[in-house]
Amino acid sequence: MSSHDAIPAPGGEHASAGGGHYPAHTPKAPRVAGVEFIGTGSYLPEDKITNAGLERIMDTTDEWIVQRTGIRERRKADPAKHESAWTMASGALENALADARIPADQLDLIIVATVSSEMATPSVASRIANRLKAGKAAAFDLAAACSGWVYGLNVAHEMIRGGGITTAAVIGTEHLTQYMDYSTAGRGCAILFGDGAGAAVLRRAADPAKGAIAWSMHGDGTGWKDLYIPRRPDDLPEGTDPAAVKMGQMFMNGREVFKFAVGTFQSLIAETLDKAGVRAESVAHFVCHQSNVRILEAARERFGIPQDKLYVNIHRVGNTSAASVPICFDELRRAGRIHPGDKVMFLAFGAGLTWSSSLWQF
Repeated sequence: MSSHDAIPAPGGEHASAGGGHYPAHTPKAPRVAGVEFIGTGSYLPEDKITNAGLERIMDTTDEWIVQRTGIRERRKADPAKHESAWTMASGALENALADARIPADQLDLIIVATVSSEMATPSVASRIANRLKAGKAAAFDLAAACSGWVYGLNVAHEMIRGGGITTAAVIGTEHLTQYMDYSTAGRGCAILFGDGAGAAVLRRAADPAKGAIAWSMHGDGTGWKDLYIPRRPDDLPEGTDPAAVKMGQMFMNGREVFKFAVGTFQSLIAETLDKAGVRAESVAHFVCHQSNVRILEAARERFGIPQDKLYVNIHRVGNTSAASVPICFDELRRAGRIHPGDKVMFLAFGAGLTWSSSLWQF
């Protein structure tokens, strides 16, 4: 015991190293708080990349893309309009704060999920905190690719429920078109990905029943080599020919990623339902990462999920990685389809490999 440690004294008191006494105190267990969404927002660039546009610059067709992915168009950030990962994230959070009817300086925490920040440092979250005048809110970025926003949602939820903070913003933003090769050689990725951002504002709720009733977060680093954006030849998987990969552009082993996504998505739903002790039919909405319509349909059919319970917008925005789940939820919420008492499951899977879920009671 160091000289700075408190020394137990008779009579239920402690003696300090300086000789003083203070009453013994048994800390109370923190009261578990509920957590609720109080605002959502999104930002989608106006510029679109249509399948017809891709037909003109690479060997592909609208029919081929739609049949394999369900995508008809995706959005593209325009640097001439100062659109980037951080500005789109800022726009999405501004919309979410307006929906929540609170100023940014009421936020205790800002988490940004992204793999496409324009700067190594500072974080996108810090730049947003400055732009929106969020005061001394804690701010950090989280890199878990397509799973990032759901990872961040679970982190923020636990920080609020544990009593450490009251109000948090969780944002997913991606400017992935900057990493695409818009030629026939790069069509495996270029047909899939688009740009955008989605945000949610969470707050402590008086009702402890509100919030996540089950969540899961997983990773498998052995699969990192199936989807990555290299910056140096030294970072390529062992045995890879550097001449076969373009630095700064996305590489994806489509066959392996599809196999991972199909199996993982379905097992993740089953795991989360089992943790919560509920059946699929009791979930009002499954808000899923928009990776490929075939993956979504396979899960929907396995669990007997009605079409109106599994929201799909991939045909309009493509795969926006960490932004896809919050964009979907914002659209659902603004359409008036989320009601008190609903159970809503958020699900995502992506590079890393990573996968995560969060089942909420509204």
